[in-house]
Amino acid sequence: MEPLKIAILSRGPRLYSTKRLKEAVEARGHKATILNPLKFGMYVESGSPDLTYNGKNLSDYDAVIPRIGTSITFYGAAVVRQFEQMGVFCVNTADAITASRDKLYSMQALSRHKVGIASTAFVKNQKDTLRAIQAMGGAPVVIKLLSGTQGIGVILAETDKVAEAIIETLSSAQQNVLIQKFVSESKGRDIRAFVVGDKVVGAMRRVAAGTEFRSNVHRGGSTEIVELDEEYERTAVQAAQILNLKVAGVDMLEGKDGPVIMEVNSSPGLEGIEGATGIDIAGEIVKYIEQQIQFGNSDIHQRLRLTKGYSVVEFTVEANSELVGKAISTSGLRERDIVILRIRRGGEQIPNPKGSRELMSGDLLLCYGNQGALKSYLPTLVRKKRKKKVVKKTSSSEK
Repeated sequence: MEPLKIAILSRGPRLYSTKRLKEAVEARGHKATILNPLKFGMYVESGSPDLTYNGKNLSDYDAVIPRIGTSITFYGAAVVRQFEQMGVFCVNTADAITASRDKLYSMQALSRHKVGIASTAFVKNQKDTLRAIQAMGGAPVVIKLLSGTQGIGVILAETDKVAEAIIETLSSAQQNVLIQKFVSESKGRDIRAFVVGDKVVGAMRRVAAGTEFRSNVHRGGSTEIVELDEEYERTAVQAAQILNLKVAGVDMLEGKDGPVIMEVNSSPGLEGIEGATGIDIAGEIVKYIEQQIQFGNSDIHQRLRLTKGYSVVEFTVEANSELVGKAISTSGLRERDIVILRIRRGGEQIPNPKGSRELMSGDLLLCYGNQGALKSYLPTLVRKKRKKKVVKKTSSSEK
């Protein structure tokens, strides 16, 4: 392929990750330029969005690798979004970066899917704090600042009273905090899986130093290579896909029932993972750009909304459905203006299934088609029964 011009958005040209990405881009015959996100100017005009850099016209770029620091998420994401509007391929989109930086939002997005996540609570009323802690089984709990990174703003509270005091102090300082159930069997250890595209390209186990429960390398933790089993690899890839991240570091605890997702990072560091695994992770990111650049950052939902009367929906083939046992070509779906984009059957995904594929009870179909026709396959709208949180009432002596 022709050499690409790739912009690396970073405020730290001497940082390991930034340098490695530049080296990897150049090693594969492309041109890399490191650009500080804060030096861009954005010009939003009808039909011709544009960017300047240091007050001058910006050169044309084929792709962007965002390395947006937490402290500049808003402005950095706006720059990435402007590149997207200009038709430049971005490894991670602005919306995906913003979503991953919001710890509460990312947990909310993950919670509707069948992936292991840490039980999380977010309350604003001080009176609800103890109830939230007890709803998760009581202390110890982990308290996290919504804006924290690299282990900063993560506190282990050993008792309910200590947890209440910490939350009250942080809240009085206008800090939003999450309360998460402490996974005791994984104390001081976690797994970082590095996802690029639709696969895990490397994984390491991080072990905290001494009595420290946070395993971040920045806090003195050590690393070792780890071979992920299928469940952990599938969970990491699914978490990245749910948040629409093409490059992500997925942090998981080794819970007694399997992987427990703690965080999904949109700008994961390369030093620890490359040092632990010996894998050229930066090179894998550049390979992904080469493979995907022609596909761009198209937002299918935005485009489909422009077609009046059509929708994308998922529905399950019920045991009594007329579709059971029929091939797609003879099911009558196409005649009703419905196209099956994907079938999920157990743990298997079948994209763009052939007409000869037989439909089975329990198949989860992702379809695009006429809303009127799709309605007949959707279940009757009923109010779902929620599993209620059981909160122990506090006695006056416990308050």
